[in-house]
Amino acid sequence: MLSPKFKANGRAFAHIAQFIPELTALRRDLHQHPELGFEEVYTSGRVKEALRLCGVDEIHTGIGKTGVVGVIKGRSTASGRMVGLRADMDALTMTEQNDFTWKSATQGMMHGCGHDGHVAMLVGAARYLAETRNFDGTAVLVFQPGEEGFAGAKQMIEDGLFERFPVEAIYAMHNWPAMKPGTIGINDGAMMAAADRVTIEVTGKGGHGAHAYLAVDPVLVAAHIITAAQSIVSRNVRPIDSAVVSLCAIQAGDLHAMSVIPGKATIVGTIRTFSTEVQALVEKRLAELCSAVALGFGAQATVQFEHSYPATINSAREANFAADVAESLVGAEHVDRELEPSMGAEDFSFMLQSKPGAYLRLGQGGENCFLHNARYDFNDDVLPLGSALHASLVEQSMPLST
Repeated sequence: MLSPKFKANGRAFAHIAQFIPELTALRRDLHQHPELGFEEVYTSGRVKEALRLCGVDEIHTGIGKTGVVGVIKGRSTASGRMVGLRADMDALTMTEQNDFTWKSATQGMMHGCGHDGHVAMLVGAARYLAETRNFDGTAVLVFQPGEEGFAGAKQMIEDGLFERFPVEAIYAMHNWPAMKPGTIGINDGAMMAAADRVTIEVTGKGGHGAHAYLAVDPVLVAAHIITAAQSIVSRNVRPIDSAVVSLCAIQAGDLHAMSVIPGKATIVGTIRTFSTEVQALVEKRLAELCSAVALGFGAQATVQFEHSYPATINSAREANFAADVAESLVGAEHVDRELEPSMGAEDFSFMLQSKPGAYLRLGQGGENCFLHNARYDFNDDVLPLGSALHASLVEQSMPLST
């Protein structure tokens, strides 16, 4: 049996450490067979088979298209309580640049965010909980598809996830290369930002580049909009609040037509905020600014906002509880209870809009190769800790009466 690279407290960690070879093999098999959102057929099949072998009480498939839910009843269910744990399953449209034996076998797809590890950790928790059942209530294990831009959490909710499994709280975690292995981070508020897409259409009047005075150049207008938009955060958002406006792409004209002023230009970008008030303010100011700048040049601008994921906001009670559980495993010195929020986004936010819960970060090291990097790989050394953290959230949420 392989020994864990670091130690953690508690019977859950000690028990799950016995599964290291199996969890590592599962994780690497999933890494080798990445699938995109709502296409996780192989992944869902592996999860279903793993849960069957773990001896869970119920396995439900097809929730949110390719989602899987496992149900484990405790030694007692007299409390009537039910707690959920969630792992995301999908990969990214990236070409992997690693050379280990378990690298992606599918061109143009890879597990560049560690969802393969998230699945393996929740399977490890399932096996432990099914073998020991040291809790009073029901554990609901949610294997979610389509986190990477597909809003799979929302799809599962719309498919009746919480009507069928009315959990009182739900927890999730994400590996974090910027934190050392064996450390855990959380806070009792915003963990991730809302992610919105903005599309700006600038309409001018096309013409000959040699006779620009006869045209209304939308490229010039777009350039002024891009520059002016950077004043929104610095001059409209309070310094104690946070927001990001990034206009990341512009499309106008033809690169082969050096002397043709186009009639239109399109700008695409993202807005990141933690509160709905700041979100509304930024959208209002950006729409006003685009219209005014374009008008000043004799052009027109329309702005379209698409709200993708809301902010991921931990509920205070559940976040503090999860931090206590983490401390029981690794000690207070290895738990950051005031972790700095990320401007990234996460569709677990939809679940936290429906239920109390918390989102944690599990340190895995490798800060020189962050998430969504073509050379990223999940650190298998943290698998038993992640599984133990999942399992301990269940056991300590729903303790057996003594």
